[in-house]
Amino acid sequence: MPKKIPMRQCVGCREMKPKRELIRVVRSPEGELSLDFRGKKPGRGAYVCPKPECLKRARKSNALGRAFSLKIPEEVYEALEQQMEQQREVHVYEL
Repeated sequence: MPKKIPMRQCVGCREMKPKRELIRVVRSPEGELSLDFRGKKPGRGAYVCPKPECLKRARKSNALGRAFSLKIPEEVYEALEQQMEQQREVHVYEL
């Protein structure tokens, strides 16, 4: 019997993809937003594709704000974009 692959929906492009292919945006119990590349941080999560376009689309449609039931400041989106870019650079160097 094949192993079940957990699927999650990207808040940017709204496509269902395997959980491991997506980046989890997490709101910690203290209310801090960050990217969770391993999927292990505690808190409420929403998923986004590792493409900057999906994060921009989620930003434009306020999808993360709706997912977390709060207004997300522009600085938070900029910090999330920087974290995503840093992670992309790490993966490029690993290849």
